[in-house]
Amino acid sequence: MREERSFQIARWVVLVPLIIFTVAPLYVMITSAMKPLVDVQGAFQWLPTNFTLQPFIDIWATVPLAKYFGNSLIVSVCATAFSVVIAIFASYAISRYRFRGRGTFSGVVLSTQMFPGVLFLLPLFIIFVNIDKTLGFTFLYQTQVGLIVTYLTFTLPFSIWMLASYMDGIPRDLDEAARVDGTTALGALFRVILPAARPGIIAVAVYSFMTAWGEILFASQMTNSATRTLSVGLQSYATETDVYWNQIMAASLVVSVPVVLGFLLLQRYLVAGLTAGAVK
Repeated sequence: MREERSFQIARWVVLVPLIIFTVAPLYVMITSAMKPLVDVQGAFQWLPTNFTLQPFIDIWATVPLAKYFGNSLIVSVCATAFSVVIAIFASYAISRYRFRGRGTFSGVVLSTQMFPGVLFLLPLFIIFVNIDKTLGFTFLYQTQVGLIVTYLTFTLPFSIWMLASYMDGIPRDLDEAARVDGTTALGALFRVILPAARPGIIAVAVYSFMTAWGEILFASQMTNSATRTLSVGLQSYATETDVYWNQIMAASLVVSVPVVLGFLLLQRYLVAGLTAGAVK
């Protein structure tokens, strides 16, 4: 009994600072978004004395936030869709078939995660510019298509590896039973494997979307004023003469809503998909 109580005390001693460390920045962000700019730039106050929701209205007029929001949504959704579709077929082939080069392909896919993403910035820039010169028009550089392709280079390898590990945990007897009933390999994939692998697919989708939604390095170099995403567009609230801190906090809260809601709604699927390999 004494050991259990000591464990509970030690747990709270560790958890309370972590909770404070996590919640305090979020609280400051919310309260700063509800203050006039003068109050934010002045002495820090834990509670807003002049409560206002005007920053949530001004964020749409100060910068074209709606356009940035639409660009981020298009790029993130497309990158997620392509990543999930390609990962499904690639992971199914790795999990269910034994072909020449299978081990090499799996090793190469996994090894790409060992390199920092910044190493791919210059090569992708050169490739996109040369392709556009060959085509004679802008197709990849500073376009949404190019940004989608860029994000696929990050999300696809990990998606294939994670989904293949999840499919390895699905009994092969299901495939064989479906084939006995006259179903083709693709039929077994769509009718049997995919329903059983739904948590893994959702985990891949959430990972791909969150990666594309919050990425800033490549988005700052691979976009222009027409294709700029939210992560880059938020910098527009800082001008040469002033920084609209209250609007930055308000805009940060607004752009965080899709990711937070998606994570909360799909949390159990995400945890199941990420832990499938460990359980197996």
